[in-house]
Amino acid sequence: MSVEDKNESLILKDIIHINKNVKLSYFDWSSYELGLSKEEQEERKKIEKLYSDTISSIHEFYIYNGKIIKIIDRNVVIDFGFKAEGVISLNELKLPKVNDIIEVIVEKLDYKGRCIISYNKAKKLKSWEIIQEKFIKNEIIIFFVAARTKGGLIVVLFGIECFLPGSQIYIKPVKDFDFYVGKTMEGKIVKINNKKKNVVVSHKILIEKYIEKKKRKLISKLEKGQVLRGIVKNITHYGSFIDIGGGIDGLCHITDISWERIEHPSEKLEIGQTINFVILSIDKIKNRVQLGLKQLQSNPWNSLEEEIKKGKVVIGTVTVVTDYGAFVEIFPGVEGLVHVSEMSWSKTKKLRYSQYFVKIGDKIKVLILNYDISDQKMSLSLKRLTPDPWENIEKKYKIGSIHIVTVKSFTNFGVRLESKSESKYKSKSESKYKSKSESKYKSKYKSKSESKYKLKLKFKLKLKSELDLESKLKSELESELEELEYLLYNDDISWIKNINNSINIYKKGDLVKLIVLGLDLITGKINLGSKQLIKNFWYENIIGSIHTGKIIKYFYKGAIIKFKKKNLKIFAPIFCLKQKHGVKLKKNKNTKFKIIYFNFKIKTFYVSHTSNFIKKYNIN
Repeated sequence: MSVEDKNESLILKDIIHINKNVKLSYFDWSSYELGLSKEEQEERKKIEKLYSDTISSIHEFYIYNGKIIKIIDRNVVIDFGFKAEGVISLNELKLPKVNDIIEVIVEKLDYKGRCIISYNKAKKLKSWEIIQEKFIKNEIIIFFVAARTKGGLIVVLFGIECFLPGSQIYIKPVKDFDFYVGKTMEGKIVKINNKKKNVVVSHKILIEKYIEKKKRKLISKLEKGQVLRGIVKNITHYGSFIDIGGGIDGLCHITDISWERIEHPSEKLEIGQTINFVILSIDKIKNRVQLGLKQLQSNPWNSLEEEIKKGKVVIGTVTVVTDYGAFVEIFPGVEGLVHVSEMSWSKTKKLRYSQYFVKIGDKIKVLILNYDISDQKMSLSLKRLTPDPWENIEKKYKIGSIHIVTVKSFTNFGVRLESKSESKYKSKSESKYKSKSESKYKSKYKSKSESKYKLKLKFKLKLKSELDLESKLKSELESELEELEYLLYNDDISWIKNINNSINIYKKGDLVKLIVLGLDLITGKINLGSKQLIKNFWYENIIGSIHTGKIIKYFYKGAIIKFKKKNLKIFAPIFCLKQKHGVKLKKNKNTKFKIIYFNFKIKTFYVSHTSNFIKKYNIN
């Protein structure tokens, strides 16, 4: 055994001997491990507390004040209150000196307790805080114009590059951006994008505020009705902007330029023209001035009472056409409204649009219904120049009266016709109106003596020329007859036939004689009939009546019989064609037939010769 081993064994024996009376549970293992007594441990804790109090707590991405304590080669050692100093590159500082106080940001704390710090990032973060504060408080800032870029300028604000748009440099468009490069300007921050770290500034906003203050002072001195001399600055479709001085632009609306209706202000004004205007209204809140030009001229409505009266017929020009009517200028600067309901007496046409009757530029005659000079309003009428066709319509178109009408068009339910009210037939000469075209009617009418023809046309239109008479008569006929709508339903064409398509009966332009069945004053429709001109066949020819006819055609089911008087072709079953002695009837021989069956709805009936001598007979 070596000497060292002997010494250790002696020490253990001494320790065991000393602690032989001490229990194991009361043994102080920490004192044994540290090699310090309790008094020594308490003293050590006091010293550690004093040391930790002198060191501040450090957090990442926080800015701290640091002191330059050393400059070694290309590095600068910074003491910012942590247990270990930080080091930054010499390139981040400009001419650093020992004991200088600078701001740094802690980027990272590594596992060894060392700090990675930065001066530039601290400076940028501090600048962002200042920019945010200036933006919130809406304070005026000063920035340096560094360079030009697409659409504006690059400016430096608190060491951060910002954007100054070209539209925010001055109140007027700027063409030369290079003029501002290298200059210091004032402005305000108008927009910040924290995600993209973009800042937009404006210099124009300060100029506008200055101009607004100046405008308010000048506008406070203006009064309504004051006459000013201004320069036409700009012309738009709704009016003209007038420069009245002091940076104030007044608006002269298109309706205040002239008493006459104009399509565009350029008809009366030119850019750069100097002219007097009167102030119509002032909005001191919005700093707006409304001007008028026509108010300096005499109002044509004031001298209107001497020129017009109610019921007077005047000639005017259509200036505006709307859905509800048309405006007609009867004197320069004086317009009246012809409402769409005053354009035609027609009740059959759907008067939805006034464009159907007039168009802009038309010169028309109108009747003055009423007017109000104070409100500068006038109501005109176009239809009252002609007599109201509905005034005595019940007298002209009495139920049962007969008229001549012309086939106009065909519909699924019947025929539309057009005509002029004609007198009832009184002579046989009026049967010439039954011709199938109007041209034939005129040719027949011309065949009469020339003096009678001219006298008739002169009575209607009072014209001299024969050609003028014909054309005017046609135009008058069309214009007057468009007010009435004549209808002939399929059911009123024939007593005998089922008419499903009237185009097989008539042709367009045919002149036909019809009887009035009904008149609807609300819709303006006249219901006419053709079959009512003759007796009802079905009332005259009932079952059991006997008529004379002859067989014109045989076929396997029976024969076709033609009645002598009625000019009708009727069916007779084969077993109804036997004579008394059992022999069949011969063709084209007049024989008596009895009606044995008819159906009013489908207008069908059967006849029989055999039923004349057989009493008990059943068609079924």
